[in-house]
Order: sequence, then structure tokens, then C-alpha cells
Amino acid sequence: MFGDPSVLADARTRLGLSPDLTPWDGEIQPREPGLSFHPVPSPPPEIAGAGPVGANGRASFLYFEKAVGLAAKGILQGLVTGPISKTAWHLAGLKWRGHTEYLASLYPDAIMSFWSDRMRVALFSHHLPLREALDRIHKETLLGFFRTLDRCLERVDSGIIEILVAGLNPHAGEEGLLGREETDEIRPAIEAGRREGLPLSGPYPPDTVFLKALGHPEKMVAALYHDQGLIGFKLEAFDMGVNATLGMPFIRTSPDHGTAFDIAGRGAADPRSMIEAIRLAVRLS
Repeated sequence: MFGDPSVLADARTRLGLSPDLTPWDGEIQPREPGLSFHPVPSPPPEIAGAGPVGANGRASFLYFEKAVGLAAKGILQGLVTGPISKTAWHLAGLKWRGHTEYLASLYPDAIMSFWSDRMRVALFSHHLPLREALDRIHKETLLGFFRTLDRCLERVDSGIIEILVAGLNPHAGEEGLLGREETDEIRPAIEAGRREGLPLSGPYPPDTVFLKALGHPEKMVAALYHDQGLIGFKLEAFDMGVNATLGMPFIRTSPDHGTAFDIAGRGAADPRSMIEAIRLAVRLS
């Protein structure tokens, strides 16, 4: 556990918690099982109140940066992050929109994926304005993504044997009548990947591809932009879904939901997604 001791002390007092924490200097892996705490100096955070605050965004980034550094050294095999406020990071003057963008700046092959018992989804692009995301849909960039995703899945021994590629347009373009992207870019990328032995199929109409994957843990949907993948996934698994970053020397997972400032500190939050994030990090690493 990485954080500021003052924040931890405030949480102990407000919430009546007494976690059994072992101090850890981060130099070597903890020798004993249990929860270890690594203090990370940060600007004085604003603990009271709710909503995004620049000082808190800076603090959360410093905790994350320290943990990533230790994972990069091989001291950690997996990293589980809590939700962060992208607005708070922006107020802190950080140039990354979120965890995945920072990781991608260090590991260009990083892929945002989502996992639950009944569905798996990988995103070709994630935190981009929709117009920018659409501009990235080209045969060569898609083929590069398919290659990287296949390597990532082999590395974590996920059991996935088929990648279902979503189309972009209604009815997957209807043979060009409803858009040319499937004909000109997406299908050629899939066909080129299949010639290389990649387990690809599609493109499938975006409104039905999730039905083909639902309940089939051996299949993963490759969605072409953030909301295309996340609407279907969160409808199915909002309470239990996990965000996993693939394509790095270590696994990083996170709950698939946001900060929920409106219920912070009230004891009303559902912890199941965080619990599943920890379990998935253990399994994939």
C-alpha cells in the first residue's frame, strides 16, 4: 500500500479502522504475507470535503509513480490502483489523462482491457475525443494493435483463443452502404492478421458482437474506441468488472468505476470491483 501517512491516519480516525500494516521501505519484496505500507511524501492533501482538488491529484500521482517505479524494477509483479480523478490530475498540471496514459508513455504497447467472469474486452483506443479516436482507424495501426494484443494474451496465459473485432458503423458498414471503414481498413487488417496466424474474426456489427462473447471466457471483444467497448461491458459487469493494463513487464489492474466523490467516506461504496481487481492481478501475474 502506497500513500501519505497523514491521509491514512485521518481515515483511521474518521472510519474507525485499525488495519494491521507493516512498514516497508520498498527496497526488496516484503518477506511476510500481509499488508505492507510504503510512505510516499506528497504535498499536504486536502482531506475534508468532496470533489477534485489539484493537491490531491498531485498526491495520488506521486503514490502511483512510486509504485510503478518499483514494479519496473521487478520488486512488484502486480499493481492494483484505486480510481483517480482525471480532473484532479489536470488541476495538478499533469499532462496525462489517467493511469493508462502514463503507463503508455513508459510502455508504448500498453493496452487497456476489461475483465469479468462473463466478458472480456480490449480497447483499440481509450481516453480520446471520439473524433480523434475515429481518425486512428487505419489498417496498419489496427494490425499493430492486433499483434500486440495477441502477444499480451499469450504472456498472461489468459485462455483466450479468439478475438472478436467490432465494426465501426451500423451493421458493420453493410458492405460499404453505411460507411467504408470496414471495407477499406478494418477487414483488410483482420485478414492480414489471420494470414499471420492471429486468432481474429469479424468485423461484427457493434450492437451484436458482445452477445457473441458473453458467457464465453475464451473470447475477447476488440472494441475500436472507449464507449463502444465500455457501454456493453459496464452494463454487464459494472459491480464486478476489472480494468487491466496489458503489454508491460508487470500487470496493473483497477476497478472499472470512478471516484464517486458523492459517497466518499459514507461506507456506502461497493468494494466488489476492487476485490476482483486484486484477485485478477494475482491470477494474471
